[in-house]
Amino acid sequence: MDAPDVDAVFKALADRTRRRMLDRLREQDGQTLGELCARLGMARQSATQHLDVLVRAGLVTVVRRGRERLHLLNPAAISEIGERWISTFDRPRLQALAAIRDAAEELAVSAAGPEPVPTYVYVTYVRATPEQVWQALTDADLTARYWGHANVSDWQPGSRWEHRRTDGSGEADAGGRVLESDPPRRLVMTFGGPDGEEPPGGDSVVTFDLEPGSGIVRLTVTHENLADGQALREISHGWPAVLANLKSLLETGEVLPEEPWAMPVQA
Repeated sequence: MDAPDVDAVFKALADRTRRRMLDRLREQDGQTLGELCARLGMARQSATQHLDVLVRAGLVTVVRRGRERLHLLNPAAISEIGERWISTFDRPRLQALAAIRDAAEELAVSAAGPEPVPTYVYVTYVRATPEQVWQALTDADLTARYWGHANVSDWQPGSRWEHRRTDGSGEADAGGRVLESDPPRRLVMTFGGPDGEEPPGGDSVVTFDLEPGSGIVRLTVTHENLADGQALREISHGWPAVLANLKSLLETGEVLPEEPWAMPVQA
């Protein structure tokens, strides 16, 4: 992160009201403005001003769903600050404390009842046109280059899609159904097993939203209806790696020199 981004994050976090907003979103992600106002007892105008600061700092992402604007936490900004100032020497102790905390939280959740279904949101910016990003998401040859699997479909609503291996076997490791296709702005699809059989809670749902800027595209990936916390942890490692490879391909013409998802997670 460059200095202005760091300043914006610290400025956003310095306000108690904005920290309360982030706490409310941590408890229940994906709230509308009205829901946030009701939980905070705040006027819409005041809440909007605070949310604008959080969005500019990259701490909150706004995703449209129909006529609603949903506000979701975006932990990337805080994570990058942590990476910058947490030394390698301190990391093992902090991770040990985090492991203890996570174990305690899992015990509390199991005692309280079923785990809520998590949602994952990731935002990246690509120097490309919306049409180029759309092609990268839907062209089998391009997905094979940056994903290691060819995503094959006619990408029409209701059609099946497959996440096929590139070893010549033609076998698929995942697949789903296209729910919405609005090129080059929005693609929604289920993401499940290759056999099409849905788990009891249904397949997860992935949404790609493409917003054009001045020579760039803001690409927001939302992954909903995840099975559990383990699935959330897995895609939190996978999606940034896949999208970094996509971004590199579109901006440089080449994928990254090493498959980013193959890099081990820091222990």
